[in-house]
Amino acid sequence: MQIRSLIDRRQVAFEPTQKWLRVMFAGEIIADSKKVYLMLPGGPPLYLFPIADIRMDLLQSSDLSKESTRFGKEVYWTIKCGEKWAVNAAWTYPELKTPELDFENYLTFDWEKMDAWFEEGEQVYVHAHDPHKRIDVLHSTRHVEVIVGGEKVADSYRPTLLFETGLPTRYYLPKLDVRRDLLLPSDSVTGCAYKGKANYYSVKIGDRLIPDLVWYYRYPSVEAAKIAGLVCFYNEKVDKLIVDGEEQPKPVTPWS
Repeated sequence: MQIRSLIDRRQVAFEPTQKWLRVMFAGEIIADSKKVYLMLPGGPPLYLFPIADIRMDLLQSSDLSKESTRFGKEVYWTIKCGEKWAVNAAWTYPELKTPELDFENYLTFDWEKMDAWFEEGEQVYVHAHDPHKRIDVLHSTRHVEVIVGGEKVADSYRPTLLFETGLPTRYYLPKLDVRRDLLLPSDSVTGCAYKGKANYYSVKIGDRLIPDLVWYYRYPSVEAAKIAGLVCFYNEKVDKLIVDGEEQPKPVTPWS
């Protein structure tokens, strides 16, 4: 039975994961464990590795420690592997203790400072996967219209709908159903742990430029393969999103 515990005063949930986790830095596997805990603090999840499964010979205690309003004291470590350093790239939470787990004996890594992360035999990107979050991608025949700056920039009867836990429904549209003459390529690139790497278009209506209003995935993850090459407008930022004749309310999200 999987244990799920909650530290009430911190509102931090943690639970063991059955996945085999490995972390690579400078060509070395510096953490290799099948006894990892997943910490769910409300933002991107964190993996907590038992110190016994970490190459502690490559870690040096740092002078840095700081107070977190949510987790108490954070004690940092620097990683040195060959000629490569990652300063303050790992830390422990020595003040977090529960009957099941003493966090002082577990360590987490700064995701961005590591070279690669693996769940079982597959590399994962951006941040740890939350087992309580999922995406569903479904083809549809809904009628989707998008209005920007008084112009109808998209009109489609063949959208692909992406449902993602905690986020508004996203409507991915074939490029042939979009006013591509109004789209300008952007240099922006972002990453999603569940869908992959996104590229962007800006929209130009007359003299008005709306930057990075549209995104698409050239090579999405297997789970999101059906959205490959389709474009999606931010529900939050367009003038109107009309689905089957009904204007949709603007959702409030971090991108509003």
